[in-house]
Amino acid sequence: MGLKIGRKVEKVNGKELSYADFVEQYLARNQPVILTGLMDDWRACKDWVSDTGKPNLRFFSAHFGDSTVQVADCGTKDFTDQKRLEMSVSEFIDIWEKTSSSVNGGDDGKSLYLKDWHFVKEYPDYVAYTTPVFFLDDWLNLYLDKYSMHGDPESYQARNEISCSDYRFVYMGSKGTWTPLHADVFRSYSWSANVCGRKQWYFLTPSQHHLVFDRYMKSSVYDIFEDVCESKYPGFEKEDTISINHNWFNAYNISWVWDLLLREYHEAKGYIEDIKDICDDFEGLCQKNLAANAGMDFRDFFICMIRFALANLVLFYQLSTNKRNIEWSSSQLARLLLLNLKNIKCVTVKMESESAWQNRGIATVNLMETIEDQSFIEFCNALGRTYGVTCNHSEINFNPTRFFLEHEGINLYDLFGTRICKPDELVSFLDNALKLVGIEGR
Repeated sequence: MGLKIGRKVEKVNGKELSYADFVEQYLARNQPVILTGLMDDWRACKDWVSDTGKPNLRFFSAHFGDSTVQVADCGTKDFTDQKRLEMSVSEFIDIWEKTSSSVNGGDDGKSLYLKDWHFVKEYPDYVAYTTPVFFLDDWLNLYLDKYSMHGDPESYQARNEISCSDYRFVYMGSKGTWTPLHADVFRSYSWSANVCGRKQWYFLTPSQHHLVFDRYMKSSVYDIFEDVCESKYPGFEKEDTISINHNWFNAYNISWVWDLLLREYHEAKGYIEDIKDICDDFEGLCQKNLAANAGMDFRDFFICMIRFALANLVLFYQLSTNKRNIEWSSSQLARLLLLNLKNIKCVTVKMESESAWQNRGIATVNLMETIEDQSFIEFCNALGRTYGVTCNHSEINFNPTRFFLEHEGINLYDLFGTRICKPDELVSFLDNALKLVGIEGR
């Protein structure tokens, strides 16, 4: 049975769509959508685009030319991806400009595509754009703004740390550049904004993803279409393009992240099973390989979940303190925080059954130290600002002296302990913490 072509992707005026409707119609259902009208005030749309509507390449050379970036050679396959080259932005622009009229594409016939440029991380004061409200509940980048993904930086090379510093990217390419068929990092959500030019996208529904793999479900198709089909897409003209792209996850898809890590872990483990008997720390090697392949290991993910659980509890407890009427728990913000905590718990319950947790003490988080840590305070406040916008709620600022040490006369640390080391401890902590505000079994 071949691929079935589904319905067209909806196009919606973003200025007329509420956040609640976006969540209900698209986010929770994992449905793609095209949103218009959200980029009118972006600095990138002014500085990065020439009067003719094409990329303002000289602006990039003049202001960001010294940045070192990864560039894909679209004509050369390297395993399951395209061959990557490293060069400065100025060098990339020079090649683009010198060969823009060439029939063969880039330098020596190469078609070059600048990818995964961590522009926001490198130029935080430039403010090229404002993330639309629909994509603000971005656990991945909120977390990485305050923490390193890897809990043990000495175990990872500097290049890996840079590649995991955030997941906000700028892409630039001349007409005809492309990306092979792929699933996004962490199986996350992704949003992409065309600053100028045009892109053609092909989406595969989850129910049909198996059709593009080999019989062993290991290797997928590299290029599903060698070129744009003129008969199917009449009038489509390739254009030079600049886009801004974010990968992100939150409560609605956090389970996918764990499912991916688990699959990648067992695959990494299988590859080196033959050296298990002679390896001093076989499990540690499996986790290191997992982090290299997937971007994080079990420990990284678990610590991330602990911090998000604590941050959501912070906001939830302070909301319950500030709202002294019986309706506070049914507010939009309270319902969102409960959803977050529920889904974190569901993922953590799935972690409990994995034998790797029983073989080693993977993580230890001191609750007292975490609550009082300045990075965590800033993390909580950033999350509070985000939900203040998405839920139309007044901003909640975290004051560590008022939170958690005592809640209505009860010392939470005495009840639940000061450390979380394993998934079952986080599950118990969440259950007991929510009981104190009368939330059970939700």
